Amino acid sequence: MPRPKFQTLTEQMFYILLCLKTECYGIDLFDRIAEKTNRRVTVGSGTLYNLLEQFLDAGMIREVKVEGRRRSYILTDMGKDVLAKEYQRLLLQAADYSAVFGGED
Repeated sequence: MPRPKFQTLTEQMFYILLCLKTECYGIDLFDRIAEKTNRRVTVGSGTLYNLLEQFLDAGMIREVKVEGRRRSYILTDMGKDVLAKEYQRLLLQAADYSAVFGGED
């Protein structure tokens, strides 16, 4: 049985939403994500715009401005909630790792 959509987020999903805490044009998300992750995470343009559309449809983000082909977005309360739940899930994973491996490196 498939899991519900957005029950867990991919790394790209997480950072797109995280970077939309403040209003941002879709094209500028590439730079924001690269900067926030020290270029560790990249998102392809097809993935980015597909996810933005899915997030819009799900009510997790909303459009703020449309200027020709440029659109700016911001996180909604629902998006903040999904992001917070993912953050808590990641903390639990880190705690599980720590419980198994302790201080081992």
